Formats: sequence, C-alpha cells, structure tokens
Amino acid sequence: MFTFLLVVQAIVAACLVTVVLMQRSEGGGLGMGGSPGGFMSARGAADFLTRSTTVLATIFVSLSIVLAVLASVKHAPSQIDTSLAKQATDVVPAQPAAPASGDGLSGAAQSVGGAANGSVPLAQ
Repeated sequence: MFTFLLVVQAIVAACLVTVVLMQRSEGGGLGMGGSPGGFMSARGAADFLTRSTTVLATIFVSLSIVLAVLASVKHAPSQIDTSLAKQATDVVPAQPAAPASGDGLSGAAQSVGGAANGSVPLAQ
C-alpha cells in the first residue's frame, strides 16, 4: 500500500510540475505558443490549467499527509527499549590517577607523558 501511494505521489508531482510549467507567465508559458484558434481559447486554457493546478496540488498535499501517517505507524516501535539505560548504569567508574612517583613529575605530567611500562595513556 505504501509503495503504491508513493508511486502515485511521484506521478502527481510530475503532472503538477508539467501543468505549472504550461501556464502562461509574463514571458509566455512553455506550451501556450501558437494561434489562439486551437482546441480552446486562451481564457479557457488558463481556467483549465488553474483548476487542474488546484486539484493536483490538493491531491499532492493529501497524499503527503497520508504517506507521513502511514510511515509513522509502520515504523513506530511497539515498546521502549531500556537495555541501553541499564548498560549505562552498570559501567564501572574510571580508576583514579596513579600517585606521583619520586622522579619529580606530578601526577598530571606523568599521565600526559605516559606510563613507565611504555603504554599510551587514554585521552581525558
């Protein structure tokens, strides 16, 4: 159902773009060239294009709302997942910094410089 409505939405959008481009603007519309003695007069064509633009725009907005509702119902979670909240409370707190050694470096300088065993300290 969702895919069908999405295809209909794309077709309506293409038709709406076409109808809007066919309307006469200050410089003339894309499809309105030629003699006025065609199948419709200039005024009749303008009224038809205006009405069809209104109808297509209404259908487009309505389909957008329906598709948004269908998407929210289809992808809505049925229950809230609390497993991440439990994992966050179970995390062990960080270990305190090691005391300064007798080489004259403070604890902060030692943690920046690295540990005595050559391991790289974690970013703080």
